[in-house]
Amino acid sequence: MPAKTRFLSVALRRYLITGLLIWIPIVITLWVLKVIFDTLDASLLLLPDSFQTERWLGVHIPGLGAVLTIIIVFLTGVFATNFFGAQLVELWHEVLNRIPVVNSIYSSVKQISDTLFSSSGQAFRKALLVQWPHQGMWTIAFLTGTPGGDVVNHLPPDCLSVYVPTTPNPTGGYFVIVRRDQVIELDMSVDQALKYIISMGVVPPMPKP
Repeated sequence: MPAKTRFLSVALRRYLITGLLIWIPIVITLWVLKVIFDTLDASLLLLPDSFQTERWLGVHIPGLGAVLTIIIVFLTGVFATNFFGAQLVELWHEVLNRIPVVNSIYSSVKQISDTLFSSSGQAFRKALLVQWPHQGMWTIAFLTGTPGGDVVNHLPPDCLSVYVPTTPNPTGGYFVIVRRDQVIELDMSVDQALKYIISMGVVPPMPKP
């Protein structure tokens, strides 16, 4: 192959890859935002027909459902933080916990959401380095707490519960229990660790200033 042709081929390949690296993150970001936006916008379907924009305006207003969902979630939080609202929410929890089948699903989901999103929770507060899946092979994991229940009676003292995510999709992974002296606490944020995992190690975490 002549040198000029080879140079042109390399240049075209470089330009194509550069273009893909620019457009792929943009397209995926817009796609994820569209899925979230459309899901929130679908909340308008829960309203009676007389309240839907098609009935009294004749057209569908994109985004109105998303705004409505955010307002409802915000007002729910405001209501649940006062004394009367907190009592009503507690009563609602007790009612759901007394319904067979529903109680097991609801209590499990609530416990997970409280652990992940509560400001007092400890889930995913620290990025760790653990040996996985065997000695001598290391990966990044996240601290989720300490073992509880009867599990503690069958474990060595001072153990930690950790979540080992898969890559590039960190929503799938493994729950493991390890001794505290077998993990290394990393000097990086959870967000940095997640980016490192999703990029399969291509994007290293930036050092803290």
